[in-house]
Amino acid sequence: MNDTSLPPIRWCSRCVYPSSSAIPLGFNEQGVCTGCQVHEQKKGIDWKQRLDWLLEEVEPYRRPSGYECVIGVSGGKDSYYQVHFVKEKLGLNPLLVTYNGNNFLDVGWNNMMRMREVFGVDHIVVSPGIDLLIRMNRLGFRKCGDMNWQNHCGIFTQPMKIACQMNIPLVFWGEHGWTDLGGMLSMHDFPEFTYRYRKDQGLRGYDWYDFTGDEEDPIRENELECFKYPSDEEVRKVGLRGLFIGMYDPWDANAHADLVMKKYGWQPSPVPFERTYRTMSNLDDRYENGVHDYLKYVKFGYGRATDHACKDIRSGYMTRAEGIEMVRKYDHVRPSDLDYWLSYVDRTEDWFDRIADSFRSPKVWAKDAAGQWVKRNIWDA
Repeated sequence: MNDTSLPPIRWCSRCVYPSSSAIPLGFNEQGVCTGCQVHEQKKGIDWKQRLDWLLEEVEPYRRPSGYECVIGVSGGKDSYYQVHFVKEKLGLNPLLVTYNGNNFLDVGWNNMMRMREVFGVDHIVVSPGIDLLIRMNRLGFRKCGDMNWQNHCGIFTQPMKIACQMNIPLVFWGEHGWTDLGGMLSMHDFPEFTYRYRKDQGLRGYDWYDFTGDEEDPIRENELECFKYPSDEEVRKVGLRGLFIGMYDPWDANAHADLVMKKYGWQPSPVPFERTYRTMSNLDDRYENGVHDYLKYVKFGYGRATDHACKDIRSGYMTRAEGIEMVRKYDHVRPSDLDYWLSYVDRTEDWFDRIADSFRSPKVWAKDAAGQWVKRNIWDA
């Protein structure tokens, strides 16, 4: 495509991320994105030493009885791996905490409910009321172009909230998302989970109080207790810390899936997804691979297949040319679960399209002479 009226976009010369990425990216003189550059650092790390460092770090948190840490889990492959890592490599007794946003696929729900059995641990599931979730879905979509904002907020809040309530100072998370995807930090940094990380990165700058006072979907403050992060005073009193396992372990989703399928009987999706080639990701949330991800394509011009291809290219499971074909095949697809979601929130597709179009980035999209939205594509670059 040579239409100079379209916004300029560049793609990483090693993976398939565009410069319009929702995760901040930079590029070096060779056109390699910061995500790929940071991933390369993993090859020079002594992971045995990293594990030893983490064992030293957690030693003060061991207890003769009771829970020694909290793990936020969705029941996915990475959740299973996190519990496996904490129990088998660190020797800690975890309490599992799940936020139930009412979006689970059947296979994802079954995987999640089996965790207490296969790991022999206690498990708390927090499930907000359905009417509230429907209003949060609609308002999240209208306010920030993300019906799943409530899901992100619940996942990033409940493990820390319950840890504070139960006086458990240590919480484990998986990878540091913006470092893993976009190279925000070095692998030689050791960031921890904080209120600021949760709000600025996990929740895109919004918090529970931004969801009160709306006339179309009114929500009262007392309905939002499960979305309220612990106060600074509570955090200091407990000594609350959130550690990212991915800074101490060579995080690899494909290896995780193989391990937990063989060792714990974890199940991938029995049917292919419409917007990505993987069947092992996001089973806890039907919209993550579906309409939520379709919105990312509408907003930023790429989707879940790009995310998955970038990870698989970096880890050597796929060539860049193969990744481009995955992007071409999947990123643009309108998912059938859009119809499911519209029925869930009692709205029309015209309503959806009108609001979704308002979030299109002018750095990505332009209208052609026929009034259709168009953008540059990696296979034309």
